[in-house]
Amino acid sequence: MIKSDFHVHTIFCDGRDKPEDIILRAISLGMNKIGFSGHSYTPFDEEPCMSPDSTEKYKLEINRLKREYKSKIEIFCGIEQDYYSDMPVNDYDFVIGSVHYINCNGEFQHVDSSPEKLARLIHDLGDDVYLLAEKYFSLVSDVVNKTQASIIGHFDLITKFNENNKIFDVNNPRYVKAAFSAVDSLIKTGRPFEINTGAISRGYRTSPYPDRKILEYIAEKGGKVILSSDSHSKETLLFKFDECEKLAKSLNLEVVTL
Repeated sequence: MIKSDFHVHTIFCDGRDKPEDIILRAISLGMNKIGFSGHSYTPFDEEPCMSPDSTEKYKLEINRLKREYKSKIEIFCGIEQDYYSDMPVNDYDFVIGSVHYINCNGEFQHVDSSPEKLARLIHDLGDDVYLLAEKYFSLVSDVVNKTQASIIGHFDLITKFNENNKIFDVNNPRYVKAAFSAVDSLIKTGRPFEINTGAISRGYRTSPYPDRKILEYIAEKGGKVILSSDSHSKETLLFKFDECEKLAKSLNLEVVTL
C-alpha cells in the first residue's frame, strides 16, 4: 500500500488540525512521506485560503517540523495553487494546480463550495451545464502552465455534487470532448493526475476524482497518477488508498510519488 500523501490541509487554511498533530497521526499510520498543501491566497475569496501573513507562518511552521521530525518521516512543504492566485510558488517543495472558480460576468464563482452556488453559476451561464464543463476544462487544460504545478489537482472537481449524474451527464458528448481535450493538453506536461478521495471522505461521492472513464483515457494516453486524500482532517490520511491503488493497477496506470 502507498504510504505517502501529498494533499493535506491544516488549520492554516480550511483544515481542522494543526500540522504537528497530523504528522503524529501520519507516523502512527506508518507513513514515510507527507506533503502539506495549504490553499493559496485568493483576494476575491479569503475564507478558505491562507492570507499572505498566514502563508508565511505556514511555511515557517512546516519547515520547523521538517527539522524536528526528519528522523521519523519525510515532510514536504507544498501549496495548492488556485488557477486565479497570483502568490509566488518558487519556494515550495511541490505545487498542486487546481481550478476552484470560474470567472462569470466579472465575478469569481465557486464550482465546489455548495450545490446552491454551483446551481447559481450554471444559471448565470444561461442554464447551459455543458458550457460550465467547457469553461471549467478550458481552465484545467492550462493549469500546469498557469500555476507551475507538479501535480494536477482533482481534475473533474465540477462533479463533486453530481453523484449518479444528478446535475449533468458525464457521458454527454460535449462533456467528454471538453474533459478529454484537457487531458490531451495536460498529458504533454508529464505531470501526474491525482486520484483524489477527498469527496468520498466528506460524503459527496462514492468514487474518487477523476471519473473512471477519464482515468481510462489518461491510461490510454500514457499518463501517470498520484494518490491523494485531500485531507482536511488527520483522520482521513491515506483514505481508501488501498482501493485506489487496485483501481490504478487494473487500468495499467503508473502510480508515482514525490
